Amino acid sequence: MAGVRMLNAGEQGLVVEFGDVIDAAVNARVHLLAKMLAADSKDGILEVVPTYRSLFVHFNPLRISRRTLTDRITKLLSVIETSSPKDKLARIVAIPVCYRGEFGPDLEFVAKHNNLSVEEVISIHTSTPYQIYMLGFTPGFPYLGGMSEKIATPRLDQPRVNIPAGSVGIGGKQTGIYPVDSPGGWQLIGRTPLRIFDASAANPFLFAAGDYLQFESIDSGEYISLAREAEAGRYSPVTRRFSPEAGSNADST
Repeated sequence: MAGVRMLNAGEQGLVVEFGDVIDAAVNARVHLLAKMLAADSKDGILEVVPTYRSLFVHFNPLRISRRTLTDRITKLLSVIETSSPKDKLARIVAIPVCYRGEFGPDLEFVAKHNNLSVEEVISIHTSTPYQIYMLGFTPGFPYLGGMSEKIATPRLDQPRVNIPAGSVGIGGKQTGIYPVDSPGGWQLIGRTPLRIFDASAANPFLFAAGDYLQFESIDSGEYISLAREAEAGRYSPVTRRFSPEAGSNADST
């Protein structure tokens, strides 16, 4: 695949670099390669870590040589290059959010800053799926791409000492969710009742890098009801699969 570089990272690491820009198509290739390698991890591949534009591959050189690994990746890159959009299905996870009252203390400021009404900010924020480029900062924090610049708002001059888990915020041209209680400087516009990160669960993370998130507006009554279900472990978020390149839905669950 043109433009791809493989760089050594110590005795047990290999970085597959897809380019030098942050781009949705580049990131989609990163995650597709990650899934392919993870599915074949029994043969010396210990872990794959996707980022915006590269993939770190941690491997056991006693079980697989660097040459064998690079040859395998080269073959997979050829498959990725020739695969059709319908072969590149992604998962969309629905994220219910209460945007008003105590849950969105900065919502009115975001609206005023962008010469919009509160309803318009909510409508824009919930209008499109957001691609998760990578997870980081705190466990499960999603770095999302695709937010409209119509609601872009600078970070707070003075960060908050503690932001409640589930808070949804805007920082510059990005939006995201705080998975755990933590400090932060983003403008808070809402909160989800879902448990984004649960250390006691078999799979601690609600979503993964490469997924998409679709925010959905709910009222305070729905928030309380869903929070109880989530706390009891009875709530499963609605998901569906679609082709980002084709722009079509495949199924819903």
